[in-house]
Amino acid sequence: MTQDAAILRIDPRDDVATALVALAPGDSAGGVTVRGEIPAGHKLALRAIAKGAPVLKYGWPIGRATADIAAGDHVHSHNLATALQGLEDYAYAPQAPEPLAGSDASFLGYRRTDGRVGTRNEIWILCTVGCVARTAQRIAEAAAKRFAGRVDGVIALTHPFGCSQLGDDLSATRKMIAQLAGHPNAGGVLIVGLGCESNQLGPLLETLEGVAPERLRAFSAQMSEDELEEGLACVEALVAVAEQDRREPCPVSDLVIGLKCGGSDGFSGLTANPLVGRIADKVAGAGGTAILTEIPEIFGAERLLMARATDAAVFDGVVKVVDDFRRYFIAHGEPISENPSPGNIAGGITTLEEKSLGAVQKAGRGQVTEVLRYGDRATCPGVVLLEAPGNDAVSSTALTAAGATVILFTTGRGTPLGFPAPTLKIATNSGLAQRKPRWIDFDAGTIAAGQSMDTAADALMRVVLAAASGRQTRAEENGEREMAIWKRGVTL
Repeated sequence: MTQDAAILRIDPRDDVATALVALAPGDSAGGVTVRGEIPAGHKLALRAIAKGAPVLKYGWPIGRATADIAAGDHVHSHNLATALQGLEDYAYAPQAPEPLAGSDASFLGYRRTDGRVGTRNEIWILCTVGCVARTAQRIAEAAAKRFAGRVDGVIALTHPFGCSQLGDDLSATRKMIAQLAGHPNAGGVLIVGLGCESNQLGPLLETLEGVAPERLRAFSAQMSEDELEEGLACVEALVAVAEQDRREPCPVSDLVIGLKCGGSDGFSGLTANPLVGRIADKVAGAGGTAILTEIPEIFGAERLLMARATDAAVFDGVVKVVDDFRRYFIAHGEPISENPSPGNIAGGITTLEEKSLGAVQKAGRGQVTEVLRYGDRATCPGVVLLEAPGNDAVSSTALTAAGATVILFTTGRGTPLGFPAPTLKIATNSGLAQRKPRWIDFDAGTIAAGQSMDTAADALMRVVLAAASGRQTRAEENGEREMAIWKRGVTL
């Protein structure tokens, strides 16, 4: 990596560098004279690139030049386009695993009877169907006041589905709710049903695994004389059990972290994402688990993950989940490169390859040990790949259902949204951190200003351990807790 006050070049093979500050015509940077306005976070051509030639960043192609590019030019959507198309052929070519220095630190967590460790001891109120979503919220609001201070919180996690769903779509909704009901951050769970929905309460309860009877309550609102009072009575019984739980010292090997980025910008792949990759290495190196998702946002960088598969079966799993997602786009008549978003583009990201190569850095350097389908739960330490789309709420809910007890969420544009597991927002640039201090938990923009990655990683690890030990994240302080389900099937 080559950096001066104006630009950062990631790999010596790169044709472009990222502007750390806004550049004007006539400025000198990277040994070239700037030929046009280049906003901070956008790309500067370091050498001439012929039309049709691949453009390299991160040492990998991020697309092809759509026009001749001169050294000093601004490289963006006007002269660079994706080269991604349809399905691709992959060959298993494993790399030797890199040794990881795990963290020997600890945090204060709640050890559950199945051995998993929660970072919160909350009462979660779930619903079978969107018709009783507001009922669940009303119960949670009243219970949070009535039982304040006895547990870490009473939270309603609701969704609009569960009725008029069929087949695999209905099964996915049921599975997602069941996995959340068994999450270690929930010291008790109340499931509120309606009575006539497709997602019937009885079949849902039959799918629950490892949830102790004393930590579970459920009822159908149609069969209740007063659903609010019945709900509060259920929560009171759950609180009486959960308030006996105590935090205890737990090693980092007990951590399961979710890795997510949203509202990325040109700094994401330079600061926050590789920084989170250092945390993933500390956790995985200690025997913990780091879960990466957003499959459409690894297109163009999937070979980096495939090369890190622990064996051929895991490699095949990565290929299958990538190919299935590409087919999902194609079947709906959409190009697989329908990304980055308008906010990403404004922040300096031009193509999906560029976004993906930055995004996969959140997974660090550890081996990929397991591939999960949507709604599955992680069972292996190391880096785990989870099937889910890029949508922030859908993928973060899937990360929680897969077992993540803390989510590390990098962002260059900012978002107030919070998710079922405590979510740390990590700003890719200091401007965002200074502008939105009530949203942002950590400023990774200091790396662009010259702070070493090691120093920043040590600081972020302390923040992660504090959150895992009970310190509220900004989203929790703001009452931002949402879930979302990926709906792919027919609605009746």
